[in-house]
Amino acid sequence: MKKDKVAVVIGPTASGKTDLSIYLAKKLNGEVISGDSMQIYRGLSIGTAKATKEEMAGVPHHLIDIKNPDESFSAAEFQLLAREKIADINARGKLPIICGGTGLYIQSVLYDYEFGDDAADASVRKQIEEEAERLGPEAIHDQLKAVDPETAAAFHPNNVRRTIRALEIYRLTGEPASKRKRLDAPDEKYDAAIVGITLDRPVLYERINRRVDAMIESGLLDEAKWLYSMKLDLAPAVQAIGYKELFPYLRGEQTLQEAADLLKQNSRRYAKRQLTWFRNKMELDWFDLTIEDERNEKKQQICSLLAGKLNLR
Repeated sequence: MKKDKVAVVIGPTASGKTDLSIYLAKKLNGEVISGDSMQIYRGLSIGTAKATKEEMAGVPHHLIDIKNPDESFSAAEFQLLAREKIADINARGKLPIICGGTGLYIQSVLYDYEFGDDAADASVRKQIEEEAERLGPEAIHDQLKAVDPETAAAFHPNNVRRTIRALEIYRLTGEPASKRKRLDAPDEKYDAAIVGITLDRPVLYERINRRVDAMIESGLLDEAKWLYSMKLDLAPAVQAIGYKELFPYLRGEQTLQEAADLLKQNSRRYAKRQLTWFRNKMELDWFDLTIEDERNEKKQQICSLLAGKLNLR
């Protein structure tokens, strides 16, 4: 049976994934599927670095602005929606291009990933929730790290909801959550070609710092104020990096500069975790886009590589 085609662009935050995916979509008759766990939320555009209409340049984008900030969203749900989009885009004779930095989401789509709901117990979950409240996010994340370092490395310690779920699975089954997901061969589901982009660490970190400054100038604080005023500071949408760092400033506990510095620091750490995940979990072709003058040539090379691997005409 002929498999659907899919191209994938991954890389750390601020590496230039969005620009590359739009370039590839225009060259390869493609449409972009966001593989970012935060861009699904409405009203959160600056902090999640969504492409503007101008930047999209007429290229259709999918799985953006499909949830409200107070709604939860899982890798299993993303898997279902993304696979529907891949089938639809292929059926219309176009190339789906997944672009993002949430490794688990992208991996769940490409591989034969199974998510089981059999390991669930409200009393165990409540016990862990009480521990989280008493000990704090870092402490229970450390608990998870001790029994399931693979899952713990996939998300920030402040993502308490995911930490609690992973610990619940471990305490009920005695088995790490990472071992309960079955992966078959990478080419099992799709005819896929994956490229990753990176930059030298100092260059990447400087890009992250500049982007945070630009986000604040563009209205990131207004988005954070809106979330805070709606009492959404504990909602799923703000557990990732980008908004929660600004809440201490809004509460009068920090200066704006201190909050911005923390956001930059957390973003740099997140980029490091992203690179570790991709390098350990996925087989792909890496391209270094550190040198500005070489980027156009590298983008052309990536385009040719994908066209060749996917046998595009």
